[in-house]
Amino acid sequence: MNLNSPDREWKKGSAELLVLSLLEGRPRHGYDISRLIEIRSGGSLRFHVTSLYPLLYRLEEQGLVQGKWVEKAQQRRRRYYSLTSEGRKVLARQRESWREFVAAIGRVVEPEHG
Repeated sequence: MNLNSPDREWKKGSAELLVLSLLEGRPRHGYDISRLIEIRSGGSLRFHVTSLYPLLYRLEEQGLVQGKWVEKAQQRRRRYYSLTSEGRKVLARQRESWREFVAAIGRVVEPEHG
């Protein structure tokens, strides 16, 4: 795949939306985020740690998520990520932009009625 292909940029932009959306309800660790994306997409979308963790680190650097190490008995420690107030604002804007984009695509690809 061409590294500058629209498909790659598309996936990059939607990855952020997916991750922020899953963190809206409660804090989650990386494996949980990855698993939920795969399950909720019916297996169509998969994020491996090699791409998910750099995204989480970038979102944390941007102040959209906050990570916190949590240790539980007889489990290795995990970093749980949660949305910041700025992350919630960005998520709301991204959702609206996504809805507008999907509606525009729909208007183009659907047959005209008339």
